[in-house]
Amino acid sequence: MSIELIVIGKTDMKEVSSLIEMYARRINFYCKFTFTTLPDLRNNKKMSTQQQSQLEGEAILRQITDGDYVVLLDEHGDEMRSLEFAEWMQKRLNSGMKRLVLVIGGPYGFSEEVYRRANGKVSLSKMTFSHQIVRAIFLEQLYRAFTILHNEPYHHE
Repeated sequence: MSIELIVIGKTDMKEVSSLIEMYARRINFYCKFTFTTLPDLRNNKKMSTQQQSQLEGEAILRQITDGDYVVLLDEHGDEMRSLEFAEWMQKRLNSGMKRLVLVIGGPYGFSEEVYRRANGKVSLSKMTFSHQIVRAIFLEQLYRAFTILHNEPYHHE
């Protein structure tokens, strides 16, 4: 199985970019992992929040194929402890799916079309994180899940 994380807009904080690169390299040890950055919308100050999420949604949907299993990182998604997330990942790995696509949307969330296409939603916390920081946090959790599944000494519980 391959995993792709799709995000909107570049990461302009070098410290966060460094963490993202580090965890992406580590995840690639366990599976084929791709980090896809879709460009920010141009002239978005002239757009409503609904127009922005609609255009971002169209860009996201262009990256997804029919056979993909799509999971949105969304504040209304399922919350899990790290061990539960590892179990969730194991089920996906065992399912035989070819590609798991995880999506972090823009600041105004996802369009209705993206919600309809999604197979699931996951929430990292009830707290709100910046769209740049959440990338590093989520990749760390994805890496942690793989270390748990491989009984490696990264996670302590």
